[in-house]
Amino acid sequence: MDQKDLQIIRALQENGRLTNQDLADAVNLSPSPCLRRTRALEAAGVIKGYTAIVDEDAFGLPITVFVRIRLSEHTGKAVQAFEARIRGIDQILDCYVVTGSDDYILRVLTRDLADYERFVRERLHRIPGIASIDTSFAYGTVKRSMTLPHPDL
Repeated sequence: MDQKDLQIIRALQENGRLTNQDLADAVNLSPSPCLRRTRALEAAGVIKGYTAIVDEDAFGLPITVFVRIRLSEHTGKAVQAFEARIRGIDQILDCYVVTGSDDYILRVLTRDLADYERFVRERLHRIPGIASIDTSFAYGTVKRSMTLPHPDL
């Protein structure tokens, strides 16, 4: 990737609905080379797709919860079973494997505290092999970005 590719990526992260003409203008290219570069970035899997960013509050899911999970055992079978179940739960937006005393951190959206309690009782508690669940509720957002930093920074 060169500087023009990085400019295209940044522009599309800031506004994925740019027309090719607007994108070309933004990165100072003519439309044909801009489209070729964009398609090449898509074909290489650098650009995975395009989506709408939805406001969680307006959508009715104002509560962000970070859930730390520790497994009771770490066999390949136990880990695969846990991860497969997590992938099937829509309320979990992100699941990260982490170092430290916990094994995973989940980002979950819920309507309210009662909704979160139902999520834990009806979804998480039914997954075998969980040793502990620790919860933190976010009460504000300082920064949330959809734009990746430049790799050389």
